[in-house]
Amino acid sequence: MSGPSAWIDVGAASTLASGGRLDAEVDGFYVAVVELNGVRHAFEDRCTHDGESLAGADVEPDAATPCGVVVCPRHGAKFCLRTGHALTPPAYEPLKIFEVRERAGRIEVLAP
Repeated sequence: MSGPSAWIDVGAASTLASGGRLDAEVDGFYVAVVELNGVRHAFEDRCTHDGESLAGADVEPDAATPCGVVVCPRHGAKFCLRTGHALTPPAYEPLKIFEVRERAGRIEVLAP
């Protein structure tokens, strides 16, 4: 288990630049990292509606949310990538959001 405020290396920045997604375990949380319009986002890889992974979720711009949304592939719930807020049913609880940075060509996520 990581100490407080530990930055955890989750993979190469080039993976995100090519439209990919990084997945890692960060201090007991499964975390996904994506990039949308040049901004990186890290969120807990678990839909708050059904507790399942958001693997295969679309990440897209949204007029109501300047930073974009992640869309659950099973029931279509949308979550704000910046705040984690659930924007549409059937989800009502927010996603956990993590700080993310690039350092020396690597992506790091701040452990809670």
